Amino acid sequence: NKYFLDDVRLKYPDDFDRIRRMSLIDEDGERYVRMAHLACVGSHAINGVAALHSELLKQDVLRDFYEMYPEKFSNKTNGVTPRRFIVLSNPRLTKLINSKIGDNWIKNLEDLRKLEAFVDDPEFRQEFRQIKHAIKQDLATYIKQQYDITVDPNSLFDIQAKRFHEYKRQHLNTLHIITLYNRIKANPDIDITPRTFLFGGKAAPGYYMAKLMIKLITAVSEVVNRDPDVRDRIKVLFLKDYNVKFAQRVYPAADLSEQISTAGKEASGTGNMKFALNGALTIGTLDGANVEIREEVGEENFFLCGLTTEEVYALKASGKYNPRQYYENNAELKKVIDRIASGFFSHGDTELFKPMIDSLLNRDEYLLLADYQSYIECQDRVSQAYRDQDRWTRMAILNVARMGKFSSDRSIHDYCTDLWHIQPINVELEEDAHVKIDGLSGSI
Repeated sequence: NKYFLDDVRLKYPDDFDRIRRMSLIDEDGERYVRMAHLACVGSHAINGVAALHSELLKQDVLRDFYEMYPEKFSNKTNGVTPRRFIVLSNPRLTKLINSKIGDNWIKNLEDLRKLEAFVDDPEFRQEFRQIKHAIKQDLATYIKQQYDITVDPNSLFDIQAKRFHEYKRQHLNTLHIITLYNRIKANPDIDITPRTFLFGGKAAPGYYMAKLMIKLITAVSEVVNRDPDVRDRIKVLFLKDYNVKFAQRVYPAADLSEQISTAGKEASGTGNMKFALNGALTIGTLDGANVEIREEVGEENFFLCGLTTEEVYALKASGKYNPRQYYENNAELKKVIDRIASGFFSHGDTELFKPMIDSLLNRDEYLLLADYQSYIECQDRVSQAYRDQDRWTRMAILNVARMGKFSSDRSIHDYCTDLWHIQPINVELEEDAHVKIDGLSGSI
């Protein structure tokens, strides 16, 4: 630490605040090692995993170290493997893609761009739509077998599958569900787009609020799924024991991918990529890799909602954010919060969800109430868009076609060439080292 701080003093003489901030040892109160600082000094390269993440590192989280070592910093946007998350997970879509552009895209995902030539082909759109419907039917059958709940494969499959955390805002999604429920209760004959809301993911063992978020979802599902006024126009289900194997059933079936983290909180995300590669449209904030996904697929093929990172930072820095003001001034939001607080979803128990309600109304660290109206309005646009199935299918195809950037092959190649300075080697696989799925085959 002494040698490092000597270097800091040479570059920034008399800047004692900077020296204190950059020290590898925190001297405020009990002394401890700042592991992130140690990693910055000890590493030859520092990178974020999405363009926004990398900028936040440089301009905020590690700003002092970026100014000290600008040459160490770069961006390496995450990617996912198409072998697992399309070929293995979605053989029907794989077969359709292969029939149009061949199978080289499996090793060079940018080749998916060739699908754009077929986006206005009515026959191709029909095949694409039929495949999505068949996959949704398969998932509906599985849900019936495992949960004894009937879901309509013609409904919009609205899915949020990821680790449970307050910043990922599964509870904002739940507020939307209750909003729709309230609209139905106020007018049982209201014309709404049928939806199946699916949640998957786990909470850390000691994370009470994340567990309470799951409890709220299951509590809402018990009420909504049994209410005769709903008439099956909304179904809500928490998918238990969610893991990668289960995810391979879920990604191909999604119509809408929920990527609604508070802007500036998500490093990248990869579920957003897996859903989009399987033809789901994204509703999301400008956070993590969402920013680059929107740039690639086109803003007209992405449902954008919520505050930007800059707006989030400004609102928090102002010290004037008052979540209760949003609650008081938004009638639909107030009805949603009041219905939860009243014990309506907890058999009259007004204490069960009180910690969550208190958190939202008094602190709202992740700005759910600030983003609520934007999110609800965006969801209304989603509902309207889904009614035009031809337009929706066109948007879905373009999402698949324009996701070539987000391959783990590209990401690994960038690490190898830019950071690790290593070259690939050829590996000869044995003859039986092949993927075989429903008549499809290809080298791993």
